[in-house]
Amino acid sequence: MSYLKIEGLTKTYNGELKALDALSLNISKSERWSIIGASGSGKSTLLKLIAGMEVQNEGFVYLEGKKILNPKQKLVAGYDELQLVKQDNGLFPLSTVAENISRPLLQYDKEYASERLEILLQVFGLEDKRNSFPRELSGGQQQKVAIARALSLEPEVLLLDEPFSSLDSLQKRGLLDELNLIFKTLGITVIMVTHDIQDALLLTENLCVLSEGKLLRQGKVNEIYENPQTAYVAGFFGPLNSIPGQTNQYLRPSSIKNSTTKGKIKGKVLLKRYFPDYDLLTVEVSEETPPWQITRYERDVSEGATIYMSWEENKVLILDEK
Repeated sequence: MSYLKIEGLTKTYNGELKALDALSLNISKSERWSIIGASGSGKSTLLKLIAGMEVQNEGFVYLEGKKILNPKQKLVAGYDELQLVKQDNGLFPLSTVAENISRPLLQYDKEYASERLEILLQVFGLEDKRNSFPRELSGGQQQKVAIARALSLEPEVLLLDEPFSSLDSLQKRGLLDELNLIFKTLGITVIMVTHDIQDALLLTENLCVLSEGKLLRQGKVNEIYENPQTAYVAGFFGPLNSIPGQTNQYLRPSSIKNSTTKGKIKGKVLLKRYFPDYDLLTVEVSEETPPWQITRYERDVSEGATIYMSWEENKVLILDEK
């Protein structure tokens, strides 16, 4: 039996727009999943339904075989076992870090609440910030407080709704590395909604891809990368280069070898952009296909130059459009 079972979830707004369309997913205990998709694909709606905070039209959610009731079926919406953290961290500005983390524990035994607070302050490295107010914290520290607060009730599942999208890349990378280790240590099941594949790669091992409320792909990140099946799914991992004269055949930049002397096809360098480990080149290869994106580690090519490209046939991706 699945630990968290999502069975045929359908959600319709205004009787017409389907935010989710018969979505099913099985998640095992302590697994960490990312849900990725374009805006309006149903990602946040799915999290709300899992948390019991939204009413579905069809389908069910089960946690360890127990049906999760929606707000129409339950007097007080939501469950302690399923905690949702939103992009807006919802911290109380006039409460300290310790008070924010402890707020869900106000009705619990004082000794337990105090012990739980100290554990979370230590786990999240916030001991020296316990008396600080949210305005005195960095964005990353504020999100750690929000997540620590969600974990105060020792939930079974942590749901993260794009909580890192407002952070700069440096803050985010350090925070995701830290959270990765914390979640592994705690053994908690995590489901994160994101539009950023880098967030997914840094925090989770499993991925499901949504489009217009439908689940297109699910599984291990590496398996989906190697076999995306559609251009939409493959596009989340980076640029795709359409091969001239071929239908639905693509190459990733990393699959293309390039030379200044010879190759299968030649192109004109339109743009050259510096990255720490390579130059990113935008190359015109054909009037019938969009310009290619390729990487060159030798920094010897200028804009306007001719460059030749080649590839191994087993690197070609044959993909459906949708």
